Amino acid sequence: MNTNAFALRHIGPRENDQNLMLKTLGVDSLDQLIYETIPDDIRLKNGLNLEAPMTEHDYLLHIHELSKKNKAYKTYIGLGYHPTILPAVIQRNILENPGWYTAYTPYQAEISQGRLEALLNFQTMVIDLTGMEIANASLLDESTAAAEAMSLLFAVRDRQQKKAGVNKFFVSENILPQTLSLLQTRANPIGIELVVGNEDTFDFSSEFFGAILQYPGKNGQVTDIKTFIAKANDAQIKVAVAADILSLIKLEAPGKFGADVVVGTTQRFGIPMGYGGPHAAYFATKEAYKRDLPGRIIGVTKDKNGNRALRMALQTREQHIKRDKATSNICTAQVLLAVMASMYAVYHGPKGLQFIANKVHNKASELANALKTLGYNQINTSYFDTLQIKTKAKKIKAIAKEKKVNLYYPDKETVIIAINETTSIRDINYLISVFAEAAKKDTITISAVTEANNISESIQRTSDFLTTDVFNTYHSETELMRYIKFLERKDLALNHSMISLGSCTMKLNAASEMLPLSWFKWGNIHPFAPLKQAKGYLTVLKELEDQLTEITGFASTSLQPNSGAQGEFAGLMVIKAYHESRGDHHRNICLIPSSAHGTNPASAVMAGMKVIVTKSTLEGNIDVDDLREKAELHKDNLSALMVTYPSTHGVYESAIKEITQIIHDNGGQVYMDGANMNAQVGLTNPGNIGADVCHLNLHKTFAIPHGGGGPGVGPICVAKQLVPFLPGNPIIKTGGKDAITAISAAPFGSALACLISYGYIKMLGAEGLRESTKIAILNANYIKHRLEGSFDTLYSGERGRAAHEMIVDCRPFKANGIEVTDIAKRLMDYGFHAPTVSFPVAGTLMIEPTESESKAEIDRFCDAMISIKKEIDNASKDDDNNVLKNAPHTLDMITSDEWYFPYSREAAAFPLEYVRDNKFWPSVRRVDDAYGDRNLICSCIPIEAYAEA
Repeated sequence: MNTNAFALRHIGPRENDQNLMLKTLGVDSLDQLIYETIPDDIRLKNGLNLEAPMTEHDYLLHIHELSKKNKAYKTYIGLGYHPTILPAVIQRNILENPGWYTAYTPYQAEISQGRLEALLNFQTMVIDLTGMEIANASLLDESTAAAEAMSLLFAVRDRQQKKAGVNKFFVSENILPQTLSLLQTRANPIGIELVVGNEDTFDFSSEFFGAILQYPGKNGQVTDIKTFIAKANDAQIKVAVAADILSLIKLEAPGKFGADVVVGTTQRFGIPMGYGGPHAAYFATKEAYKRDLPGRIIGVTKDKNGNRALRMALQTREQHIKRDKATSNICTAQVLLAVMASMYAVYHGPKGLQFIANKVHNKASELANALKTLGYNQINTSYFDTLQIKTKAKKIKAIAKEKKVNLYYPDKETVIIAINETTSIRDINYLISVFAEAAKKDTITISAVTEANNISESIQRTSDFLTTDVFNTYHSETELMRYIKFLERKDLALNHSMISLGSCTMKLNAASEMLPLSWFKWGNIHPFAPLKQAKGYLTVLKELEDQLTEITGFASTSLQPNSGAQGEFAGLMVIKAYHESRGDHHRNICLIPSSAHGTNPASAVMAGMKVIVTKSTLEGNIDVDDLREKAELHKDNLSALMVTYPSTHGVYESAIKEITQIIHDNGGQVYMDGANMNAQVGLTNPGNIGADVCHLNLHKTFAIPHGGGGPGVGPICVAKQLVPFLPGNPIIKTGGKDAITAISAAPFGSALACLISYGYIKMLGAEGLRESTKIAILNANYIKHRLEGSFDTLYSGERGRAAHEMIVDCRPFKANGIEVTDIAKRLMDYGFHAPTVSFPVAGTLMIEPTESESKAEIDRFCDAMISIKKEIDNASKDDDNNVLKNAPHTLDMITSDEWYFPYSREAAAFPLEYVRDNKFWPSVRRVDDAYGDRNLICSCIPIEAYAEA
């Protein structure tokens, strides 16, 4: 046994176990199983052209050497990204803790109460600081959040504006450049006309439905948003404000001035820059717009006993269930980063945050005074942390570069300096020396910082914030450590048991892949730093692009999309640009199978396409005849087909090459959803089946952890003809020669998280990747076989095999009064997170074990499912007081003096012997979603308010 081989650690079943599993399936070898599973005409004839795999030890040495190529200069660039101080207690107990980073999205609320509470804290923090009524549980980045704000304001236009076709949106010229680029990307496809201008001269015409301001502006000036918002309100123009969250400690909350939406990033709350991400954006608005709010909202409800419980609220638990009627395709959040940012606020509390904000502002003021003494013209009249110096930028730049200082130079006559939390008095003096040298004067030395106030009185903060107990209690490391552990114990994550979610691929997130995320020279690089300072990153990102290009069989890759939904949108926008480059502006029809993931139609509509749904056969495959008929009917306007492979039903459709050819014959391009790529790597690929573009979920196939519901990365890989249109960035050149405008804020999206997938591929190598795919298929088929006789598999391939996942039918159990939800909740008593519930078929479970799970763990899961089937057999429609309907069972129930149930406590809590060894206790009974939606509470409020509700 080669204990140095990473594949041995990543792949669960040992060789002996694999042989037993193959014998159970009635096949002689793994290759025979693959032959019976994957159509021969799409199998790769040659292996992947990747470097030989590294050991974990060698990889860590390699990635450490690469980190040295990154130059972590003192950075004052700003533009939405700042150096921060991540408290060690948060780094060690959340960022580096698999109890937090391996958890899944909190769809099963009863075993997610810890994450949900942390996200409720996040929402409370955002609501308090912005002065708004409701906030979501985070978005992808500030620029994406700003684009979502524009879309929301467009959707909630009043009836008269919609009737008149009002479609203009004013954008302040002080907006961040990356945000402007993303607004341009998102506006045109849905019919919004952007007008960029000076907010002081804006005429508030009735042709405008909305506006967005930057607060403070990109160059640091804090404008009078109070007056602007008042005039806009009078003119029936709704206003979004993109606000720096740390500045809101000293600036009055935009909600107090009447803003309709407030967005921004929480990166300043202790999150490393990471060359662009991942970071948690925030989005806050008025309660009147709650049903148009993108992403997720965490709300308060009660459980079956009437006790307080949390869950994802309203339809925003999955915005894209509205499919092509959705206002957004965003169905994710940056949960891990939102949790960290919320804990930063919990740890520091309101007084600590005031201390930090004052420190930043006072140092900026000291620097401004010193530069004025040196003769420089600082033109910001009201500012928080950023100075705007009018001088010859070239001269300053040369000296700053020599002294390893990064400033921002928007033009030849301007230098921008953004002070941050890490800036010391020594740093201020060093900055002064740069300008003194340029002015050929003696430098000025500051020995102490005095209190200052360079913010206009009319917009200074007077309102309280973070007044609830959670932000005023855990200020010692001991207390915060215990609070984090208290929440962690309420959550079931991969460090406890298998999470067999179909389509979500909850595989091992290896420690060796995760370790570099905490290293200084990976975390502290600004995304707009000069490229020469990011050589380590550029090496990793270029090689990862090449690796993904090889794996998918395409010509090039963009890492910019920072979620699967962003990847979908990016792929369609690249297809749109390709058609338009050929003069085919009219091609706007997107064919989507009825079984597709709900984000597919939402993404297509966002890209300005019209969705035509194609039928599925009884076997769950695409109805080829119906597809051909619709492709030919719309051939003059056909833009794309969106297809998932293997299918969402867990089957390798044998007609896939015929399907892609039909689209090409009728002038369209094929977009492949990469959600199921874990069943392709090394065995087949999108290029081989005839696709033109695919997005990949690096948080699925390529081992980035789900983080409790984010981060994710959704790069797109494209065929040769689409390469010129890969997305660009307004500051750092990326993408193709005819690049579309930005898809996310940073040039390379969530670059820090990309280190994980880079390590995953480097350590597995071609053979390890191929073996992982094979074992994923073996594990799925083994589960399918073991559950036969208890659960029917809804769809299978032509030879009776599943792909890497399968759908089991729970609808027949309605005869016993049992719903699929009852099975999901009962699995908690057995120590398991439920498989995917009622997707893509209502009343079913979609099961995917991944390659990382051992035979022993899979057997425990199968034993649990078979045991539950016996419980179902003993249930009846006439009696709902049974072990399934009452699930999950909490410790309070089991230890109560009273027991009202017709089954034993042992049957409730310890249904199988293995459960005793590692019992996980759900912290609440089954939650009441309907009650929570009727009484929507999405922030921390005094306990008395819950009783009143």
